[in-house]
Amino acid sequence: MSDKPLVQQGLASELAELLLTIKPSTSSLAFLRGFWQTTVREWNGIDRLRIDKYYMLVRRYVNASFRLLLRAQWEPKLCQEYNDILTAPGGPLCPNDNRVPLSLAYHLSDIYLEELDKVLSPSTGSDGDELPPAPLDTLLSPFLGLAARTSSKDTYERVRSAFLNPLFEALITTHNDEPPSQKRRRLLESDLTSVVDRTRVSDSATDRPLGKPALRQALLKQLFNVASDPETRDSNRRKLYAFWKSYIEDDEDERPVDGS
Repeated sequence: MSDKPLVQQGLASELAELLLTIKPSTSSLAFLRGFWQTTVREWNGIDRLRIDKYYMLVRRYVNASFRLLLRAQWEPKLCQEYNDILTAPGGPLCPNDNRVPLSLAYHLSDIYLEELDKVLSPSTGSDGDELPPAPLDTLLSPFLGLAARTSSKDTYERVRSAFLNPLFEALITTHNDEPPSQKRRRLLESDLTSVVDRTRVSDSATDRPLGKPALRQALLKQLFNVASDPETRDSNRRKLYAFWKSYIEDDEDERPVDGS
């Protein structure tokens, strides 16, 4: 109820830090599930003059959730449970639960990669320890599922413009010194350096980061598989195929020409 920004920020941070205080991690995720179910249920009753406080609280919880998974070394079962929290009925990224406010999915699309980038930053590691790479395909999965199965054109467009486009633009490898186009500069306002440099895919043969080309190809394959899934809505399938095709063509355009 306070109107003082520092007090609001402090309380939001304290509440989110509960995730890292509760032990074990499975109990932390149970608490997180309760947070999201409560947030979804009560969201439409929040006074519009206070909504920014709750957007900040959501951002803090997203950041703390990534730190919790990082502390658990991105343990696959915990990552999958985390995704289930987001996508199950009552979760903020559930594609077929009409009770979920669209503004929550929009906000998560806007902040998700940015908060992941912060958590993967080298400064997050303790005592200079090397951070384990995050399974980007697993963390991407809830948004691909939402893009594939949402009935809202606006939700699909928000996921595409705020989440998918910046991610795949950040993974583009250029072979010349030409400055990026105006559109590409706008998409790369946050360059997601740590997301690009400190992630892998879950079925990778190595525990080290993959690097741009391999990561890009793996995520494009994942995108294609989601578009091909029988549960994907036909209208969304066409859009996802078009998106996939545009980045496959970019990949071909950017391959260096053998001048020998």
